[in-house]
Formats: sequence, structure tokens, C-alpha cells
Amino acid sequence: MVMKLPEHVKFIIEKLQEAGFEGYAVGGCVRDTLLQRVPQDWDITTSAYPEDVKEIFGRTIDTGIEHGTVTVMLDKKGYEVTTYRIDGEYEDARHPKEVTYTDNLLEDLKRRDFTINAMAYNEQRGLVDAFDGAGDLKRGIIRCVGEPKERFGEDALRMLRAVRFAAQLGFDIEEETAEAIQELAPMLKKVSAERIQVELVKLLTSVHPEEMRTVYATGIADVVLPEFSVMMRTPQNNPHHCYTVGEHTIEVLKGVETDKVLRLAALFHDVAKPDCRSTDEDGIDHFYEHPQVGAKKTKTILRRLKFDNATIDMVCRLVAIHDINPALTPESVRKAIQKAGLECYPVIFELKKADILAQSDYQRKEKLEALDGYHKIYDKIIKDADCLTLKDLALNGRDLIELGVKPGPQIGNILAKLLDVVIEEPEKNTKEYLTGYTLKNLFI
Repeated sequence: MVMKLPEHVKFIIEKLQEAGFEGYAVGGCVRDTLLQRVPQDWDITTSAYPEDVKEIFGRTIDTGIEHGTVTVMLDKKGYEVTTYRIDGEYEDARHPKEVTYTDNLLEDLKRRDFTINAMAYNEQRGLVDAFDGAGDLKRGIIRCVGEPKERFGEDALRMLRAVRFAAQLGFDIEEETAEAIQELAPMLKKVSAERIQVELVKLLTSVHPEEMRTVYATGIADVVLPEFSVMMRTPQNNPHHCYTVGEHTIEVLKGVETDKVLRLAALFHDVAKPDCRSTDEDGIDHFYEHPQVGAKKTKTILRRLKFDNATIDMVCRLVAIHDINPALTPESVRKAIQKAGLECYPVIFELKKADILAQSDYQRKEKLEALDGYHKIYDKIIKDADCLTLKDLALNGRDLIELGVKPGPQIGNILAKLLDVVIEEPEKNTKEYLTGYTLKNLFI
């Protein structure tokens, strides 16, 4: 089998070989190339020790030298070059206590997580595939290298990675591997929130976010996202719904683009329904105020998972407004935009549409027509450049000071009142009108 290696990768491997060492492209880059995908990164494994690599190449960075990794810089791009190694005892279910270098490529490949990631290649020897990773690629299987319980016992995050790879590649998890995940899922408690977050986002933004169902079925959700497990078990006995909260959520995930914020908003838009569920005398479930409660709950979850503040803010805002349906008038829609924040538009329409399509057929046509009307009014508001924010007001704080307003909180209060005026009647957003309105009504 012949693979086309990038020139920099060929150069690094050839330089290692010229110095008397072995060198191979390894791992995900080999997997992706066999799948005819463009690898994001090219990693190289070698029999050379880190000090040898540093001596061979002019510019290197000690990115992970304690584990045998040196980054070789070529034309301002970095390539990780890692010495063949055997991992020592794993004390924290995540990192080996120590590593031992080896000159045997097979020993290095044996320590890797899945067969599809345990292949190596160079032009001299061709594909090295001791565990039939290429066969598993053809079969569409995620399978551990060797004994699954050993691999997961070494690094518990591999269990979530298995599901993430299944989601990204559209593969199934091999039976023995899946059984080991179900048994060992509680070990994920030892993994940092930051690492969980990375894998969860990759899964959610994949082409198969429905693999969240596997996250639940294997018991992973019970550990890393227990709120989702509760959602999967919560029914919705209501004419508007035909799924549990969790299954509805999965359908919404499938219905929105692969944007991180949008997929997270889809995941959490109904997170508070289990908390807000009530059943009336006719046996119909209701979920009053679940968007508002859900926004608060989402904030707590995203903070727990160590998301950045900007992501938390946007996701929570979308969750809070996902069920708002303003009257189909320009004034009502302007007020909705102002209250939610212009940043939530037009993305909220995609979330709302996916939400509707993931419900039952009951009143679906009417809901979609109303959403279309909402969207069209929004489009016209944007086209007409209606004032929606304080910065778009024809009068600003400096103008108010010139009119005699003392600097301080009163300026903000007056501007907020003026914004209310032009939200109702956009044509009044002129400096002349707002000046007169201020002098007449705001006690200057």
C-alpha cells in the first residue's frame, strides 16, 4: 500500500533514517489518510531518543519531553516526534507514572487505544498494521488494541473517545469494547472536566450527534453528564410530543448545524424539563418555565465542565429564549430581539425549527408558519436598519450631558427609556425628536 506523505513529514522521516533511526507517520494521520480524509495533524514515531531528535533537527520545542515528545519546527509548522515507548503503571486512570523507551515499533503500537489508531507508515516499509486497523476501518468498527479492560484501565478517557470516534466516523463500537465501557464507566470520575469537555464537544459537533444515545446506554452519561441520563428517562405525555425529553433532544441535535454553541444549546434547551414537569388531572404533562430554569441549570453544567465564559453566555441565552414566540408584529419582534440580544439572531431560528420538527405532528404546520413569519419580520427589521440597541440611538450620553444631564446612572436610565420609544416607533430615532422628547418628558 502506498500513501502520499506531506513533504515535511517525508523530510523528517528521511532525516531520522539517514541518522540510523526508524521513523514512521503514526496514529490518526494514517487512519484519516486510509479513509481518504485530510489529516489535521501529522505525528511521527521514532526509535530515536528525544536528545537524538533535537540534535538531528535545527529547531525543536520540548512540548512533552517527559513522555518522549519533541516538536520539530519546519517553516513555522510543528510536527510532534515521539520516541517508541512502553507506558509504565497508570496510577490516575489517565497518565502513566513513567515511560520506558524501546527500539521496537510493535511495543509502541501495542500501548495505543484503538486498532484504527495503531497503524504506522513510511515509504520504505509501507503500512505497519499489526492489529488489523485497516480491516476495522473497512468494517466500520471501533475496537481496542488488545484487552479492552486493560486499555480503559490505563486511560479512562478512552471510553468517551470510543464513542466520539464512532460519532465522527459513523462506526459501531465492537461488542467486547462496548461491554468493557459499561463495566468501567465509573472510572471516568477520575478524568478532569477539561478533558471530558473536549471529547464531548467533538462528539456533539460530529456528523452523528445521536451517539449521545450511546453515551447514555453505556453509563458514561451517569458519570460525566447525569442530567442527560435523567432527560433520557423523562417522558413527555403531551400532544405536542412523541419522544422522551432525551430522545427529543437527540432529534434536535441532528437538526441543527455542527456549530459548537448551537449544538450545546440544542443539547441543553430542555435540560430543566425533568425539574419543571407537572401532570394535570387529564394526565397531560406540562413543563412551565423550563427555558428560564434551564438557562440557570445550563450555566451550572457548563461551568462544571470548564467552558469559557463567552460560550456559556451564548448557550444560556439561546436556552432561555428557545420557546419565546412573540406576536407577529414588527414592534413585538423588535422587543424580543432587544430583550434577547441581537447576537442570538438569526441562529435562534435554526434551533426553534429543529425543536418543532423534533416534536409530534400536532400543530406542526401552524408552528412552522408562525416561525417563518417571525423570521421574515426579523429580516425586514434588519434590512430597514431599525434601532435595536443603545449604540444605534441617534442620541448618546455625550448629547445628554450637553443638554444638562449630570454624569451618572441617570444617563443610562434616560437612554433606556429613549430606546423603548424607538423600539415601538423606529421613525422617531432622530436626534431632533429624541432631544425634544428628553427635554419634554425626562425632567431636564
